[in-house]
Amino acid sequence: MSSNSVNEGTMSFARQLHDLRMRNRLSLQDVASAVGISKAHVWNLEKGLSEKPSIDLVVKLADLFRVRVADLVGENPAADTEAPEMVAMFRDLKQLGEGDRQTIRVLMEELKRRRNDRA
Repeated sequence: MSSNSVNEGTMSFARQLHDLRMRNRLSLQDVASAVGISKAHVWNLEKGLSEKPSIDLVVKLADLFRVRVADLVGENPAADTEAPEMVAMFRDLKQLGEGDRQTIRVLMEELKRRRNDRA
């Protein structure tokens, strides 16, 4: 994720939801009826206007489109859309011990805090 877009994760989810709906040739109403929400809510999700959908809703959407939740929310480090550098970083992270991963967590939290302070 780039540091210049705080809502990039939300937009990734929105874009992925829209793309999946279009690829499956489903209307907003088709998706809404299938997962038990309003058509307007689906539209808001696709436009990135509805932040933080419940995990229950995300699971229902993933089931509907037959994809993994990680793919739907844009957090699959092995996805074809991820930059090779991000995939390599994830592989490196998996090889580290718990203490090293904790150090990286602390560093990432500090970087996120600084980014949010600048916004």
